[in-house]
Parts: sequence; C-alpha cells; structure tokens
Amino acid sequence: MAISLKALRNQVIVITGASSGIGLVTARMAAAQGAKLVLAARNEEALSQLVNEIRDKGGQAIYVGADVGKEEDVNRIAEKAIAEFGSFDTWVNNAGVSIFGRCMDVTIPDMKRMFDTDFWGVVYGSRAAVRHFKERGSSGALINIGSFFGDRATPIQSTYCCAKHALHGWTDALRMELEKERTPISVTLIHPGRIDTPYNEHARSYISNQPAHRGMIYPPEAVAEAILYSAEHQKRDMYVGFQAKFFAVLGALAPRLMDKLMEAWMFYSQQSDRPSKDREDNALYKPGYGMHERGTHQGWIRSGSWYVKAEKHPLITTVALTTVALALWLFTTSSFIS
Repeated sequence: MAISLKALRNQVIVITGASSGIGLVTARMAAAQGAKLVLAARNEEALSQLVNEIRDKGGQAIYVGADVGKEEDVNRIAEKAIAEFGSFDTWVNNAGVSIFGRCMDVTIPDMKRMFDTDFWGVVYGSRAAVRHFKERGSSGALINIGSFFGDRATPIQSTYCCAKHALHGWTDALRMELEKERTPISVTLIHPGRIDTPYNEHARSYISNQPAHRGMIYPPEAVAEAILYSAEHQKRDMYVGFQAKFFAVLGALAPRLMDKLMEAWMFYSQQSDRPSKDREDNALYKPGYGMHERGTHQGWIRSGSWYVKAEKHPLITTVALTTVALALWLFTTSSFIS
C-alpha cells in the first residue's frame, strides 16, 4: 500500500470549523501556500468574509454553511467540494466546542449536543472523506483534530475529554482497518496541547469564573503547521507542544500520580480571574463569533512549538539528541576518570 500525497500547492483541502481559531489559521496558511480550499462552519457570514479575503490575495476558496453534527450537512460539504473542484485531497475534521462544568452539573442534552459536534461530526467527516478517496482510487489524507485531553481525562471539561477519547478511538480503529485493506489513505491524529483560540469564549460555562487556559499556551499556528505537514506527509500522530506528549506518557505510566497532579492544578488552570459569561452566551447550539484567531487566556503564550518542528524532522532530531547524549556521557566519564 503506497501512499503518495500531493504538495499543498496542488491540493484541494476541506476544513471544518474554519470560521475561527485553528481552522481559520489553517485556512489562511494553506491558501498562502497555494492550496484550494473548501471551508465549512455554521457561521456563514465569517466564512464569506474569509473566502473574499483569500480570493482578494489571489487564492481559490469556497465556503459551505454546515453543522457537522448533521450527517446530511457533512455530505453536502463533500458534494460541494467535488462540484467546484472535481475532487478533494485532504479532509480536516477540526470543528469543535467545549463545556466547562462538573460531571454532575452538566445536563444530558448539553452532553449529547456536544458529542454531535466533537465526535459524530468527525465520524461523518471521516466516512465522507474515505468514501471519496476510495471512489477516486488514489491517495488522500484524513486529519482529525484530537486533544491531549483525549489521551488523559481532566476535571471540569468531562464531556469534552470524553468526546475526544471517543474521537481518538475512532481514528485509531479506522486507520487499522484501512491499512489492513491496503487502502492508500493517510489517517493522522493531531494531539494539541493548550492552544490560544476563542474555544474558551465559545464554550458553555457552568462555572463561576470565565473558562480560560493558564500556564503554557501554544499559538494556533503551531497546530496549523502540524496539520499542513500531515497533509503532505503520512503521519500517524502529531503532538503540538511537549506538554501534550508529556501528559499522555505520564498519564499512562503513573495514572494515580497524574490524578493527583491534575486535581491540584486543573481546577485553577482552566478558569480565569473574571466572572463567567452567561450560560446561554456560547456556541454550543448556535454559531459563535467568527474571524478571531485568538482567545482570552491568561498565561505564557508561546510563539510556536519546537516539538512540532522536531516531529517534522525525526531523523535529524534523533541524531541531534544522540549526539548530545554521547557528548554528555563522554564529559561525565572523562570528569570521573580525571
């Protein structure tokens, strides 16, 4: 099974959740590299503005107003992409929304609604993309945006992390089945750490303080970099930020220690020091505001992710780390002998 992915400049890329945050940044970066774009979200006004922006700069893009929680809307995205460009090469399942609240406080209808977007939207998008790639008979890339909360559960965002756990499981199962069938589709799972997007402002809040990240926060450009690299290169996983990989590994090796660390830190670090917006002011059931790349978080916002850059060049990274380790070993050995 040989998977051969096109250069970005020759690709048609579908991006859901393109009206803000990671989707918006990815669309702008992809357009700058010459990709043709099919942009989907519920906020059609923002999508129209983004498409005009891309076209004014000489790019090619269309938009589709769609709720990814509805299978018929997702299928319509694929149909519009094929009608406009004849095909598509990469499908990015990015749309998502969160709920901040304790397990016993969040209502069941709110939980189900969030699963419609964060889990079922990915299932619908994956199936639409795989069907098209199989019918076309050539390679394609499916990129699903997970979370480090999909590797390790957190308090306060229980519904979100459960949906991301399900998304991770779906992605891994689908990848194995396609590989067993020798179908030339690259399936990548992106594991972002804490990212500076309006996701906190779009979330439904059951807590007294406004949801927000504290601590180390990565820019959405780092996630977009991982997405666009995966559109051109077959990758199983891409972790955005060392924190994402660290928490996944520590949670697997020392789960009780991780429980205690998260109990001590995550209640504080997922909320700001200002009052929360009204519970009805969110993007769970209606479109959130668009054309904003960044959120309103309180922490150290990095300029990029060295971990993503290392994942893009694994051989060079391995050689460099081996060289550093050997140099340290020689230094300590010579010091001990002398």
